[in-house]
Amino acid sequence: MLNPVGVHLTHLRLRDFRNYARLDADFAPGFHLLLGDNAQGKTNILEAIYLLSTLRSFRGVGGAQMVRHAQKGYFIGASVTAQARHDIKMYWSPAERKLSLDSQPVRKLTDYLGTVRAVVFCTEDLQLVKGASRLRRRFMDLLLTQTHPVYLPLLQRYAAALRSRNALLKHHAPDEAALEGFTRQLVDAGRQLMRFRRELLPQIAPLASAAYGRVARNAEALTLEYQPSVRQDFSLELARNRAREKIFRSTIIGPHRDELLLTLDGKSAAKFASEGQKRSITIALKMTQAEFLSSVHGAPPILLIDDIMGELDAKRRAAFLPLLSQAQAGRSQVFMTCTEENWPRELGRDLRRWEVSSGATRLLPPAA
Repeated sequence: MLNPVGVHLTHLRLRDFRNYARLDADFAPGFHLLLGDNAQGKTNILEAIYLLSTLRSFRGVGGAQMVRHAQKGYFIGASVTAQARHDIKMYWSPAERKLSLDSQPVRKLTDYLGTVRAVVFCTEDLQLVKGASRLRRRFMDLLLTQTHPVYLPLLQRYAAALRSRNALLKHHAPDEAALEGFTRQLVDAGRQLMRFRRELLPQIAPLASAAYGRVARNAEALTLEYQPSVRQDFSLELARNRAREKIFRSTIIGPHRDELLLTLDGKSAAKFASEGQKRSITIALKMTQAEFLSSVHGAPPILLIDDIMGELDAKRRAAFLPLLSQAQAGRSQVFMTCTEENWPRELGRDLRRWEVSSGATRLLPPAA
């Protein structure tokens, strides 16, 4: 049963973020349609909200790209309401980064992450199917970070041990004692990461299969399979691969090489799926993310849908509607970017329409 009070953004404040010199906007729960031509700033609002959720851009860029032209840094402020109200302030410049929650500096990311939960649907998501394995690992890691407080510190420990171990392997004669120490750290964190990922798959695979069935009208069967690069004992396999590690001068097995295999009717989606099928898989994976977070936390996340509805046919759009209805029933929010011509009329009239033009927003009167 979903909590009647979902997470929603009540106020957003931007200063020198992308094309916004300043923005102050209040948002109620429910649907928010951001309407405007291209390059007016619609997606920038979604990017700011996603940044509040994950501390990273879904466009895959660093902080410097998000600072308004010729300015020193950007500021994002937000008020978020769930069980309680929280105030967030974020500042980024090349010389300074600040993040505060309820007027207190954030010392550990685990104290902050989860304050805003958001899932984004965007054209870049196609890389989940077409792109490198690290993107599918990131998909698993993001789900686990958003549902297990211990997962992010574990991931950070593994990454630190991997960097140190790889630095040693670059030397012709690495310090064996130091190498052994970092190997132990790598194995300890790596075993736990793989356990979390193994336990995740039986929880999300049925959701993904069902979501794909709704999107593709059961044309094919989508399966997800976790393929760890470590098949047996991590420590033993590292020892067996020492000769190869000397050749490649890096750690060649471990969770950093894991794969999430996506198949349609048993065939690799990356190799054999059509573009339409890949798009359907992408939508199904993001729907899975939203549904999984809803089930774990008892309330739907904020949905950020970036200009993809107009590109979808009616049946794929229809598959979205239950997810959008769930967000509305849970008093969460949906932010959707569209042009005036292609916004999906089947969403009905119970929504707020915003005009976005040249880095400025204006709430429009209800549609006739």
